[in-house]
Amino acid sequence: METLVLGLVGSTLAGLMTGVGALPVLFARTVSKRTQNLFLGFGAGVMLAATAFSLIVPGLDAAQELGLSRLLSALVVSSGILFGGAALLRLGAWLAEHHLGSGPYAEDVAGRARVLLFILAITLHNFPEGLAVGVGFASGDVANGTALAIAIGLQNVPEGLAVAMAALAAGDSSRRAFLVGLLSGLVEPLGGVLGAGAVFLAAPFLPVAMGFAAGAMLFVISEEVIPEINRERNGGLNSLGLLTGFVVMMMLDVVLG
Repeated sequence: METLVLGLVGSTLAGLMTGVGALPVLFARTVSKRTQNLFLGFGAGVMLAATAFSLIVPGLDAAQELGLSRLLSALVVSSGILFGGAALLRLGAWLAEHHLGSGPYAEDVAGRARVLLFILAITLHNFPEGLAVGVGFASGDVANGTALAIAIGLQNVPEGLAVAMAALAAGDSSRRAFLVGLLSGLVEPLGGVLGAGAVFLAAPFLPVAMGFAAGAMLFVISEEVIPEINRERNGGLNSLGLLTGFVVMMMLDVVLG
């Protein structure tokens, strides 16, 4: 029970850090198209770095810790990546088919579907992070679990900002955009409880879950975000935003381990 509580508390606090990252949107007003694309570029960079350093590399390490060879570890994570991309492809088609484009996010179906996929991809990637925190506490090393929760929490700050800015750029009010950013991290407690309460079941699932989330994020970046920010040339600022987001997230991942 103590392990379960620690996993829940650690993953909840880490997840709530997305709300900290989303705070700046409460002071935002109207956002120009140029600024929208800059924010989307930043979000794409955050997602790319999180995919590599928060999901794929830890997923490979988790698979090898289970006793798999390098080749089998790569195959397991790769299968998760392909499955995640295929799932988002099908989900995107479903969103368009059911006309979920009307509403506060954007004026057109494609616009709303794009933002929904962007937010869903980052939200999905938070689940295996929560799972990792729960497994960390369940391993019996409270210090290690705590360090992992702090690291993931700090990494969640730019992710919360990216999600909130995407919602704001697509037409949400500042308050609603903040709530979207906050809620994107609240799937982590679910993963934390699962990881802490069923470590023997959760640990083998971790490499595939991380691969799945990575595939979902890569699909959204390639299919939705990059084409969107390149529709209008911005003197290279869109790419600069992407590089800045990537560097910020990479530094957090590498420095925090």
